[in-house]
Amino acid sequence: MDSSRVPRYAGPATFARLPRLDEVGGTADVAVVGVPFDTGVSYRPGARFGGNAIREASRLLRPYNPAQEAAPFALAQVADAGDIPANPFDIGEAVETVQEAADGLLDSGARLMTLGGDHTIALPLLRSVVRKHGPVALLHFDAHLDTWDTYFGAAYTHGTPFRRAFEEGLLDTSAVSHVGTRGPLYGRKDLDEDARMGFGIVTSADVMRRGVDEVTDQLRLRIGDRPLYISVDIDVLDPAHAPGTGTPEAGGLTSRELLEIIRGLAGCRLVSADLVEVAPAYDQAEITSVAASHTAYELTTVMARQIAEGRTGQ
Repeated sequence: MDSSRVPRYAGPATFARLPRLDEVGGTADVAVVGVPFDTGVSYRPGARFGGNAIREASRLLRPYNPAQEAAPFALAQVADAGDIPANPFDIGEAVETVQEAADGLLDSGARLMTLGGDHTIALPLLRSVVRKHGPVALLHFDAHLDTWDTYFGAAYTHGTPFRRAFEEGLLDTSAVSHVGTRGPLYGRKDLDEDARMGFGIVTSADVMRRGVDEVTDQLRLRIGDRPLYISVDIDVLDPAHAPGTGTPEAGGLTSRELLEIIRGLAGCRLVSADLVEVAPAYDQAEITSVAASHTAYELTTVMARQIAEGRTGQ
């Protein structure tokens, strides 16, 4: 949509003011899809409203990305696929619904840029991606490990998706990493069990001390040419940069550091991504939603560049 003719605050709030999926014939190279679901949270709810908050903030995105020297929406057909209506009263049914909807979008040829919702949704999304690509490398940006076993006896929550993904054989355990973790744990056992699943850890302090370039080089080396799934919990950012989230932890990444790491992953085989845990009720002046919209934009640009390069044989 031409912002010189239609003001940015006017018109439907699709992601980056892009067309809806039905307006481009029902198929797209990258489908931006929302999952308004937060029944799996363990502290503050509200992430069910995150997808639409990100869409509203994305009205300010422009079609050329100078950091990646690309016009993503010219390189690939990107469309907003609307929301997946997950049952807010039944986590098991919601997980099945998300997986079925993701299967349909991936079968149409799209890669997914999913806007959560809480981190529970990463599990069905990974199941769907692995159905198409086989076990994937995982890059998980988060303040927390999310490899715990259960909460109150529940196996499917926002703190357990990557434990379940490991148990189900969804991950290439030679290429799985957490980035931005920090804060207190329940005990040393948390780290030992996480290491048993194959995860490498780059803490937020590591990024600060070693710098973005060195960290990104390490991640690229670990990922190699494997199909890659990226999952971003917005609480990877320090609360100064993302107050609108359910479980904030002090000492996080800056938005600049997060964006630069993602930009440095251009060329990796990014097959789909999610961005979760934006809770606008706790946001201040849309700080979190703006950071999330730019993060989704960078991830979409990485995918669009790969799609275009694949078409030209580069």
